[in-house]
Amino acid sequence: MSERLAGARRLTVKVGSSLLVDPDSGTLKAEWLQSLVDDLASFRARGADILIVTSGAIALGRRVLKLAAGPLKLEESQAAAAVGQIALARAWQQGLQSHKLVAGQVLLTLADTEERRRYLNARATLTTLLGHKAVPVINENDTVATSEIRYGDNDRLAARVSSMMSGDCLVLLSDVDGLYTAAPDRPGARLIPEVRDLTPEIEAMAGKAVSGLGSGGMATKIEAARIATAAGAHMVIASGRKLNPLTSILDGALCTWFVSQASPLAARKRWIAGSLVPTGRIVIDAGAEKALAAGKSLLPAGVKRLEGQFSRGDAVSIVSERGHEIARGLVAYDRADAERIIGRRSAEIAALLGFGGRDEMVHRDDLVRSGG
Repeated sequence: MSERLAGARRLTVKVGSSLLVDPDSGTLKAEWLQSLVDDLASFRARGADILIVTSGAIALGRRVLKLAAGPLKLEESQAAAAVGQIALARAWQQGLQSHKLVAGQVLLTLADTEERRRYLNARATLTTLLGHKAVPVINENDTVATSEIRYGDNDRLAARVSSMMSGDCLVLLSDVDGLYTAAPDRPGARLIPEVRDLTPEIEAMAGKAVSGLGSGGMATKIEAARIATAAGAHMVIASGRKLNPLTSILDGALCTWFVSQASPLAARKRWIAGSLVPTGRIVIDAGAEKALAAGKSLLPAGVKRLEGQFSRGDAVSIVSERGHEIARGLVAYDRADAERIIGRRSAEIAALLGFGGRDEMVHRDDLVRSGG
């Protein structure tokens, strides 16, 4: 099963607070962090894209601010996050730099992965970082997110990031080594090595346990598995208590794999084809029809006219001049901007709009041909 990790082309790794921060001293576990970075560097050297979702800012910051043990008020958590995030980002930056890797800090809120326009902006930023071979280091923006607009755990955030970025493998490093049939310390409890279907029985096994420094429990990991596998990524829950935790997984350490039945691209296209209602139509010429049939993107030059109102990232129906639906896809421009570039060459887009937009009206990765 470790080949799912070994063969990952876009890997998202989530790190819990209890692994990064010593619970007694409130200080960073520098040796452990460096061992994980060493593992990540080996994946990067093989050509894999790496995204890190990290907890630990509040745990680090509360020590600096000398906050009392126990639950914190919202404003105390936000203050601790503001202080701790600086130390956390520095630690990741220094660790990655030891392998000549560039770190890019990205702070997200729930709205950044739920609201369409903010989702697209976040996706574009992360895509650009990966395109420049940087490693995004992602955390929830605890300094501004209130209880009503925050995830409250990084398990689901990591799954949303993996889904957003079409990742093929998600690793949740935790203080447990997987999903058990009952609490691990109970007699007869056994580890489940592989889950192919998230049944009610599997959900019942998750319980509601929460680790000491973190805010997530096994229940949030099951929800993360639901998000990740639906988007085409395999997910593994594994213990991070040992040094070089990713190497341990590759070497056969105990863990639980949640298996996706589709690739990220296939899952994304299924979502576009079956889950989104088109808000507008793009009428294309015969040349564009041939291009789409050959698996190419839809360029502005092949568009004859637009119908309906739509915004960037909305689903649209792509139709022939005879009115026959050829495909569906996610449009790269708002209606007003799209209107200004239809029938024009991609090289003219920047001059027409005043900014450098995408060459494609609908990219082939965001397009599904009707009936195929």
